[in-house]
Parts: sequence; C-alpha cells; structure tokens
Amino acid sequence: MSRDGDVTLTLGEAEALARSVLERQGLAPDHAAAVARTMAAGERDGCASHGLYRLLVAANSIAKGVVVPDAVPVLSEPAVALVRVDGGGGFAQLPFEQGKPLLVEKARRFGIAALALNNVVHFAALWPEVEALAGEGLAALAFTPSHAWVAPEGGTKPVFGTNPIAFGWPRPGKPPFVFDFATSAVARGEIELHRRAGKPIPPDWGYDDAGNPSTDPVAVLNGAMRTFGGHKGSALAAMVELIAGPLIGDMTSAESIAADQGRMGSPIGGELVIAIDPSGFLGAGLEDHLRRAEAMFEAIEGQGARLPSARRYAARVRSETEGVRIPAQLHRDISALLKA
Repeated sequence: MSRDGDVTLTLGEAEALARSVLERQGLAPDHAAAVARTMAAGERDGCASHGLYRLLVAANSIAKGVVVPDAVPVLSEPAVALVRVDGGGGFAQLPFEQGKPLLVEKARRFGIAALALNNVVHFAALWPEVEALAGEGLAALAFTPSHAWVAPEGGTKPVFGTNPIAFGWPRPGKPPFVFDFATSAVARGEIELHRRAGKPIPPDWGYDDAGNPSTDPVAVLNGAMRTFGGHKGSALAAMVELIAGPLIGDMTSAESIAADQGRMGSPIGGELVIAIDPSGFLGAGLEDHLRRAEAMFEAIEGQGARLPSARRYAARVRSETEGVRIPAQLHRDISALLKA
C-alpha cells in the first residue's frame, strides 16, 4: 500500500520480500532466510540504513562475486572456551546462527566464551547478535572491521572501517539493554541514504579526496569518513581492527578493501563475539546484582534521559501493529531486483 510517497508492508511481507529478492539474486535458501530476518528486523526497529535498503547492497555483492552465495559454514573449537565458524565467503548471518548455540553452551559452562566468525561478508548492524545473546541471559560484546573508509584522527586518508562496537545486557522481564555504534562519526549507510535523497551531510562527517571537509555525500564516500569523538573514537577503531582482525586471524579494513579489488562490494573479513554468563561470577547472588543494574537504569530514565535502543524498541511495537513504511522509490528499486 502506498501512502505519502511511501509503501507500507507488514513485517511478514517485508521479510518475505527480502527473502524472495535474495533467492532471486542467487543466494542459497538457508542464507537468504538468515539475511532476510536481519533486514526485516532492521526495518522493524526503525533502522532504515540497515533495513530493506540493504537488499541493494547485498544484491550488488552477490552480482559482483564478492559473496559466495551457497557457502557452507564450518564450525570448529580451537580451545575449550572458543568457537570458530569459517563462513566460506558467505554472508555472516548464517555462520552466527550456527555458532550461537555452542557459544551459549560454552559461556554457561566456563563463565565466558568467544566466537570468531572468519571469512564472512558483513553488511549489517551488530545489535542482532548481542540482543540474541542477552535474550539468553548473557552479557555480550561484538566487534567487526569493515572496508578502509575512515581516516584516523589527525589524518584525512582512510585506514579504519566504520568498525562498530555492540554490547548487550540481560534485563529480567524487560528488553535487553543494547547499544551498537560505529566508531566513525556516522554509519556509512546514513551517508548513502543522504546521497539517494540528494541531501547534504554535516561538514564534520568526512573529507573529500583532497582532504577537505565536505557536505557532499558523494565526495565523502569517495574520500574519507571521520571517527567520532576525535582521538577517542580513533583509538576504539584501532582496537576493533586488532581484536576482530589479527587476533582471530582475519583481515584488517585495509586488507578487506584491497581484497574487494574495486568491485564496491560489502566488507570481507571477520567478527568477534564475546559472551559472559553473569551467574558465573555471581552464583546465588545473581538476582540481587541484576537488581542493582536495574537501579542504574532507573536513575538514567528517572531524570528523562533515554537508554540506548529505547527508540528501536518503541519502533518495534509500532511496526508490529502498523507495519513498516519505505520510500516508494526504494520499493521500486527492490522490486526491480525480482525481475533481474
């Protein structure tokens, strides 16, 4: 249904559309289902830059041969508290789904465990991973490099990726506390959406290829993005490069973009997910200490401040009854992929 230049879809229709497009583009059904769930979740939670728009991104990576469409993930256990899934060059969603049960089991057995996803193609947010683990009662962190699009603080040439960091904390009887943010000033998808809409971007988002601050999204996409928070964001970006690149035997952002060979596909490399079982530290005192955490959340919200992810959860409630709305032009672009 079209309304005010938008197209409204139920959540079921959004996921079915994503799955149909991905399969039409050649993605194996198990991969298509996993990726479609992530895209529909992004749209459901009001994260347009990580929602159905990403179908265009995924289709490009499939068409350019960046992603292996029928990759078979291979799970292994390099150490007692570690899990590794080699994604075989496929998208990251299915490898995570296949590695998650063993990660949860090991975290509960040893108190802490880590999952390395290797040789995967990544285009999505990290919050689905940490939210899923927090839903299991675990605290979780996730990290991944991307392509070298971001300049270090004090420079103007790309070294880092957008290099997101995500964290999830379980809350009894409530949705988990979750944050997920790029260490760049903004997610690259936000700049892409400005480009599609013909809108300028703030001058502190990035540089053109001559190293000058620019409000032109195309110039910044061809130049370099900036980190958030100056040297602090730059240091965090470097940390992500190290712990989700060399630490797990996978690519840095510079290596990822070199491996892309100008195909303009999604980042190639790895992801590190860490899961911690609070009961491992707390035992019988778990409930008491989780209540102490709730006191902190109440102190934040009690003064009118917003918890990270609150907007996503509010959008989720609306979407479940009202569906999701996407721009009509985006719907046309997506629909064209079904005919390709």
